[in-house]
Amino acid sequence: MPDPAPILRRLREILSIPGDRVGKARRISSAIHEGGFPWVGLYDGETLLAWSPPGPSPEKKAVLKIPIEGFGFLEAASDGNTDDRLCLERCAEAIRPLWGA
Repeated sequence: MPDPAPILRRLREILSIPGDRVGKARRISSAIHEGGFPWVGLYDGETLLAWSPPGPSPEKKAVLKIPIEGFGFLEAASDGNTDDRLCLERCAEAIRPLWGA
């Protein structure tokens, strides 16, 4: 499992800097990707807001789709294990301010 602490720290940094929402969404998806997930998509409702393309990493077994209550969802390639899901759930909660929540 990727260590959530550095990912969450980076997400807080991204949300604290001035900038447009789509630019922040792109940086957020990149930060989660760099934190250990082969590809990441961030959706506003059903509309893709930002994504990080797949990198040169081993094939993953699952795609985890984590709802961001009332706003959209975070989707990422994963091994499908509980630790990955918990990490992504923490990320989803951390990025709710992107929607003004």
